[in-house]
Amino acid sequence: MDVLKRNNVVIKGKGTSPMLFAHGFGCDQNMWRFITPAFEDSHKIILFDHVGAGKSDLTAYHPEKYKELDGYAQDIMEIINELNLVDIIFVGHSVSAMMGILSAEQAPNLFKTLILVSPSSSYIDDKDYIGGFSRNEIDELLESLDTNHMGWSMTMAPLIMANPDKTELGEELTNSFCRTDPTIAKQFARATFLTDSRSILHSCITPALILQCSNDIIAPVEVGEYIHKQMVDSKLVILDATGHCPHLSAPEETISAMKGYV
Repeated sequence: MDVLKRNNVVIKGKGTSPMLFAHGFGCDQNMWRFITPAFEDSHKIILFDHVGAGKSDLTAYHPEKYKELDGYAQDIMEIINELNLVDIIFVGHSVSAMMGILSAEQAPNLFKTLILVSPSSSYIDDKDYIGGFSRNEIDELLESLDTNHMGWSMTMAPLIMANPDKTELGEELTNSFCRTDPTIAKQFARATFLTDSRSILHSCITPALILQCSNDIIAPVEVGEYIHKQMVDSKLVILDATGHCPHLSAPEETISAMKGYV
């Protein structure tokens, strides 16, 4: 398997310090287009699509492999090894933030830092832990996706983006969701919303910047605070940005926070 073709890997930038960008559920590498130009003069930019997303090789999608986040983390490590990357700045949005932590735990010597954009260690409330949803709400969300993929996409995307003054972004996310193969979308959604990654946080020794939005229905501020407390070397920044995709809705603020850290 050609790893770079499988994940539609794109490399750009004039620098040598690698920044590896990983997109979230229902998205593709194009979602980083407002962020990467700010780093192209100083870094080597590596973009890719998760298998099943964007222009990845759909024939490489195997339900058994990708039913858990470990399968995606395995792909990330294969990209890293194929390109001989070291001192990596990993930038992961949403569920990909957890994939980055999983990858860094496998090879901490290869990672310089993690930038976690709107991460969530678990979406389900549990006693004192606030994930944002009850288990019943997650089950209803997944059932809705199962029965009406397009309707779910059209309803959820604008709520996830949560910037009604920027309707074009909600429409873009809707279209991105709708382009995803429904069967793959359903399985990726389960891997995303049913995974509890809280147990891996405390053992991650890679320094991390956590960027949490001030109002995000998918990953509330309490989630960012929890992740920050659990990770041994982390910095939490609460952005003024709202919604779940600050790299699209508030790129300048996101870039500023990233540059202030790296």
